[in-house]
Amino acid sequence: MDFGIALPAAADSWKIVQRAEELGFTHAWFYDTQMLSADCFVAMAAAAVNTRRIRLGTGVLVPSNRIAPVTANALASLNRLAPGRIDFGVGTGFTARRAMGFGAMKIKAMEAYVAQVYGLLRGETVDFEMEGQEHKIRFLNPEAELFNIRDPIPLHLSAFGPRSRALTARLAAGWITFVSTVETGAREVAAMRDEWLKAGRAPADLSATAFALGCVLGDDEPADSDRAMAQAGPRAAVMLHRAADEALSGLAPGTSMPSKARAETEGYIALARSFEPADARYLQNHRGHLLFVKPEERRFVTADLIRATTFTATEAEIRRRIGTLRDAGYTQFTIQLVPGQEDAIADWARVRGTFA
Repeated sequence: MDFGIALPAAADSWKIVQRAEELGFTHAWFYDTQMLSADCFVAMAAAAVNTRRIRLGTGVLVPSNRIAPVTANALASLNRLAPGRIDFGVGTGFTARRAMGFGAMKIKAMEAYVAQVYGLLRGETVDFEMEGQEHKIRFLNPEAELFNIRDPIPLHLSAFGPRSRALTARLAAGWITFVSTVETGAREVAAMRDEWLKAGRAPADLSATAFALGCVLGDDEPADSDRAMAQAGPRAAVMLHRAADEALSGLAPGTSMPSKARAETEGYIALARSFEPADARYLQNHRGHLLFVKPEERRFVTADLIRATTFTATEAEIRRRIGTLRDAGYTQFTIQLVPGQEDAIADWARVRGTFA
């Protein structure tokens, strides 16, 4: 089983990625959340020139926020710095779009975008629409070797629902999902496997990556200790942010949430109704998203909510959970490291060591 790290991108993320490579992690995924963290391609470029083996991927890029030729160019440029080590993770958008007050983009639009990006990466001429006009575009001088479109760049889709899972299978892409509990994770990978088989794919070819946040607890350490709150609390808080989005903005509900119908959720929604400005409450709602727990939301991020939404447990229990995910069909477990808590990688490296 592969182990990866996920990062809210920072200009100097290469330092922790370099450490991850030394510790045996196989992948580093960079969030494309432009209103919350640094630019993922800047961070990936620095990591590319400071590492040798670890794979570097967008985890995940949102098509509406970057036009296809720019994305293809950025991927091909990275592929010149780290040939054959670049992964293209893409999704319809949760964090990056809701932080600007938008819901997820349409799956058909994402599929068309992916086709354009990969057409360009194959050196083809593709139809591209911008400002109400459609024109043919292609890389005009790949022979100059300013970038690399020779080495393959695997596709990975963030897919939480049946339509996006079907698209993943149709495109033979890798699959990425966020996992809160082993039980939910096992159901989701079974659903993904069903779509994979329906598309005529070989079961062994399914690449399934589970993203998680969590804290490796010491003996008798509570799930809401200061350390656990810093490392795992941001994931629990995200569930509150999503519930508030749905309650305040009329956005379509996301995937099933362990936090639904909980007192913490109702309390946070009531708080979110007071956020200012009133016509953009999403700004305060998403501050700190997957980065830190805001002071005003701290009372709603309880030990129980952290246990229900994250991989926060003793080392032995976390190993058991990851082993169950592996046996269910996941091929990679990726832990997000929270800014300021990068030293937690040592704990997760010990966990990884038992699966080497």
